[in-house]
Amino acid sequence: MKKFLLSALVLTTIFGIANAATTEIEKGYISINTTANAEIVPDVAEVSIAIQTYDNKSMQKATLQNKEISEKVIASLKSMINTSNGDYIKTANFSAQPIYNYNGNKKTLDKYQVSNSVIVHTKSIDKVGSMIDSSIALGATNVNNLTFSVSSYENKCNELITIASNRAKDRANAALKTVPSGIAGIKSMDISCSENNYVRPQYRLMKSNMLMAAGSADAEAAPSTTIEQGVVKIYANVNAVYYVK
Repeated sequence: MKKFLLSALVLTTIFGIANAATTEIEKGYISINTTANAEIVPDVAEVSIAIQTYDNKSMQKATLQNKEISEKVIASLKSMINTSNGDYIKTANFSAQPIYNYNGNKKTLDKYQVSNSVIVHTKSIDKVGSMIDSSIALGATNVNNLTFSVSSYENKCNELITIASNRAKDRANAALKTVPSGIAGIKSMDISCSENNYVRPQYRLMKSNMLMAAGSADAEAAPSTTIEQGVVKIYANVNAVYYVK
């Protein structure tokens, strides 16, 4: 008798699980993907300026030369930023290494290279061109990247996500009007937000640098590097899956 009751209990449990699984599988749903975007004039710029120095015989000399140039560049940049407005300067990616020439299995020392990057974060976007030109004139060798952003990015993302989410719900309801059904709940919702704000001004820098290196009289008269911040494009994407009645 006990064995019979136990078997019946097991069968009932299995049936209950199978029935629950079947209900979940058979429950209909609708998937909707929507986007929202906005173009905003940026109010923050971040530029990475690199100083590379070399010496054929001494790592110490290359390091000291880099230190001297870096200090001059940083002092010049500090005079053009407004720390009370959230501007700042930091150094990053310092490296010192020997550079070798290879000829088959033979390795010979070519020179010592020291690199240091100075990152400027500023809301004085109108001064970015002058910052770059001043740094190049003082011995900086590269501008690794330049990005623009908006200080209200998070708030704008939330606003766009709300718009995209409402669009998803409206579209789901519009689609379900064609069938005797309606939204019964949310199965899942994937949300993302991103921006497109990258600028590379190398061509203009190269031209300006060549004039300075050649000692051209046009170098001093030349206007500062032109930087057009354009607009920052912010995108929100919502992929919503709704259960239907």
